[in-house]
Amino acid sequence: MTITLDGSSLTIEKLVAIARNGEKVSLAPAALERIRLCRAMLEEKLAAHETMYGTNTGIGEFSEMILSDEQVKEFQKYLIYNHAAGIGDPVPVEQVRAALVGRINVHAHGNSGCRPEITLTLVEMLNKGLTPVVCNKGSVGACGDLAPMAQAMLLLLGEGEAFFNGERLPGSEAMQRAGIPVPGLQARDGLAAINGSNLLTAMSALQIYDMERFLKQAEIAAAMSIEALLGNMKPYNTKLHELRGFKGAITSASNILKIVAGSDLTTGRMKTKVQDAYSMRSTPQVVGAARDALAYARSQVEIELNGVGDNPIFIPELKLTLTGANFQGSPVALPMDMAGIAITMVCVMAERRLNRLTNPALSQGLPDFLAHSPGFYSGLMLSQYTADHLIVEQRILSAPASIQSIPAAADQEDFVSMGMNTALKNGQILDNAWGVLGIEFMAAAQALDFREFTPGKGTQKARQVIRKYVAHLEVDRPLYPDHNAMKALVRSGEILDEVQKEIGNLN
Repeated sequence: MTITLDGSSLTIEKLVAIARNGEKVSLAPAALERIRLCRAMLEEKLAAHETMYGTNTGIGEFSEMILSDEQVKEFQKYLIYNHAAGIGDPVPVEQVRAALVGRINVHAHGNSGCRPEITLTLVEMLNKGLTPVVCNKGSVGACGDLAPMAQAMLLLLGEGEAFFNGERLPGSEAMQRAGIPVPGLQARDGLAAINGSNLLTAMSALQIYDMERFLKQAEIAAAMSIEALLGNMKPYNTKLHELRGFKGAITSASNILKIVAGSDLTTGRMKTKVQDAYSMRSTPQVVGAARDALAYARSQVEIELNGVGDNPIFIPELKLTLTGANFQGSPVALPMDMAGIAITMVCVMAERRLNRLTNPALSQGLPDFLAHSPGFYSGLMLSQYTADHLIVEQRILSAPASIQSIPAAADQEDFVSMGMNTALKNGQILDNAWGVLGIEFMAAAQALDFREFTPGKGTQKARQVIRKYVAHLEVDRPLYPDHNAMKALVRSGEILDEVQKEIGNLN
C-alpha cells in the first residue's frame, strides 16, 4: 500500500512501514503544488535581490556575506561539499530511509523553497530502494543533522555513495542503475535538503517503536518471574493504580494480570507472602513510568516528523521570509534522553528479579542458581554477571546528551542539541536491553520448569516460545549461545507476538 506524504499525517507506524518494510511513498498533489508556489515566490525574491540566509548569503558565521548572482548559482554545491564532513561507519539503511521520509514530509508543507525536482528525486530514491551511504557521526543536532544529510544529498549532484540492490556503489552509478535523473542543485536547493534534525528524529522514531514493544515484553518477563517466585497478585489489581492515577501504571498492571490469567496463583489457594520485594510489586509503577515517558517522547517525535524544520522558512501567502532556529534538535533530544533512561531503569529492575530467581536466600525454594546439583553445577550464576555488565554500560550511556552543548561556527552556533549523540546512545541502550531481558526470560523459564503449579496462559506461551530456542539447563554448558539466542529472540518480538495471539493484544 502506497503511503502518501502530505506534511501532516506521518506517524511512527507509517515511518516504520516505509523504512523497514519497503512500503512505497507518494507526494500528495496538494503538497506538490505548495512546493511549486513556494519556489515561485523564492525566485521572485531572488530576482529582486532580497537578502535571504543560505540562499544569497553565506551560512553560519558567514551569514552576513552577500553572494553575487554568479555565486548564488554555485553556492549550493559547495555548501553540500563542505558539510559532508562526517566520520564513522555507515548509518543502517532503515534509518537513512526514515530520514529521507522525514525530509520529504518537511518539503510537503511548501515552506522550504526548493525546486519540486529535489523532493521528487527523494521520493524516487525511496521507491527504487536506493539509499545514500551516510557516516554515523558528525552531527551536533542544530542547524539540523548537517553532516549526514549533506553526505546523503551528494547524490543530488550525482556524487557520494549509495546502497542499491545489496551493493555499495558510487553515487553516479547507483543513480544510473536505478534510473533516477540527477537533478543538480540550484539556489536554495542544497540547504533545503539538509537543514533540519531529520536523521536524529528518524532514528528516534524507529527507537520509540522498538522501545514500546520492549516494554510489553518486559511485562511478560516480569509476569513470568513473579509467577516463578510465587508472587502475591494483589499489587497488580488495577484499582490500586487507578487510585493513584498514572496512566502507564494502570496499563502495566492490566497487562500483567492479562498475562497471568488462569494461573493457580490468581485463585488465592496458593500460599504467598503478604508483601513481595519492590522489584516484584513495584513493577507496574516502574514500567508504567517508562510507558509515560515514552508516550511523551512519541508525541514530540511525531510533532517533529510533521513540522517544518528549515531556516529560513518561506511563507508564500504572506510573501514573507522568516529566519529562526526550527532546525534545533532539543525538542526531540530532551525527551529521547528520558526515553533512554526509562529503558535502563526497566532493565535495572529486571536484573533485580533475575537476582531473586538465582539467589537461594530469596528464590522461594528454587534450587541455588537454578542449577541441578548446585555446587557441582553453577546453573545461571554467570548469566547474572553478563546482565550486570550490560546494565552498567546502560547506566553510563544514560547520561543525557542534551545538556552537552559545545559551541560551533565561531560561536555563531553557540548552543547545539547534541541530539545525534542521544540517538546513537539510545541505540546501544536498546541493544543491551534486549540482552538483559533475554537473560531474565531464560532464567524465568528455567525457574518455572522447577515449579509444579499451572502458570498463566500468557506465561505458558512465552515459555513455549523460549524453549524453541533455548533448552532447559539440565547440565552446565557454555551459555553464550543461549544469551545471544535470547537477545535475538527479544529483538525479534516473537515472544510478544505469540503471547498476544494466545491472550489478545497487550495495551
